[in-house]
Amino acid sequence: MAEATAAQQRAPAEPGATRETTYLEAIREALWEEMKTDDSVFILGEDVGVYGGAFKITEGFLDEFGPDRVIDTPISEAAIVGASIGASHMGFKPVAEMQFMDFVAPAFDMIVNFAAKVRYRTGFGAQIVIRGPVGAGARAGPFHSQSPESYFANVPGLKMVAPATAYDAKGLLRASIRDPDPVLYFEHKFLYRRIKEQLPTDEEILVPIGKARVHREGEDLSIITWGAMVYTAARAADRLAEEEGVSAEVLDLRSLRPVDVEAVAETARKTGRVLVLHEAPRFGGLAGEITAVVCEEAFEWLDAPVRRVTAIDTPVPYSPPLEDYYLPQVEDVLTAARWLLAY
Repeated sequence: MAEATAAQQRAPAEPGATRETTYLEAIREALWEEMKTDDSVFILGEDVGVYGGAFKITEGFLDEFGPDRVIDTPISEAAIVGASIGASHMGFKPVAEMQFMDFVAPAFDMIVNFAAKVRYRTGFGAQIVIRGPVGAGARAGPFHSQSPESYFANVPGLKMVAPATAYDAKGLLRASIRDPDPVLYFEHKFLYRRIKEQLPTDEEILVPIGKARVHREGEDLSIITWGAMVYTAARAADRLAEEEGVSAEVLDLRSLRPVDVEAVAETARKTGRVLVLHEAPRFGGLAGEITAVVCEEAFEWLDAPVRRVTAIDTPVPYSPPLEDYYLPQVEDVLTAARWLLAY
């Protein structure tokens, strides 16, 4: 697959042509295209070179771009991010891979106490992307299934994106690489090979950071979410339409910092009922911040209190039945939606 994809990336595109592209391949294409067009872009991380990455996103990159631009590092996330910051100050645009975003913790000091603040201290930002797989549902247990976005939400100077579609995975990664400040790019591992789209091969895909996307139009209820939960929300919306004639809107935030406050307020004003859904634990999760935005920007339009549907406050279980219980399911969304509709 990797060899075919690389050959396709080198071949000239026909006008109007599209190709079925998985979420994983979209990430791969974004990296490949940015590295082909900008020599200052390079990637570094554990096993990104010879092995081609834990999920094979960078397979073939070492042969194409060489060891100076595809760098296998020691198992030290702090060193990976620290080296990236230094390289950015020398005019490079590093893309640092966390093999699993769970292990971004050793780099926390580098990210929040230097990368996020260096523009404020010196006037010169850290143009780095820190990307890696997040999320549960893949039976990977408590150390490889977390959603760490709330850890960084209270840190000015950082941007965070979480694409749900192949189109957004490609467009947001390209935008992140070009952004002058540090971007945390959360890619959901459950979506890697499950999500497929026809993407254009003859045009540049670029998605602006900070803009939400309406995944499904609706009039009676708004479900605000991101990542893999977009599809849980969409299935719940389909059930509401089929079983009860309810029109539910699904808003995919895409960008977690900055949040598209205007889009959040617009959907709340439109439907008057808001449900915020995410798979991270409830306490301290971003659902609380989104709820606050709704209350501040659209309180007088609400016909019911805002409801949160989240994971429970435990580590992610390894047992499949327990992991399913831990994660928000369609039935959980339906229960909350019906409560809102009956309020």
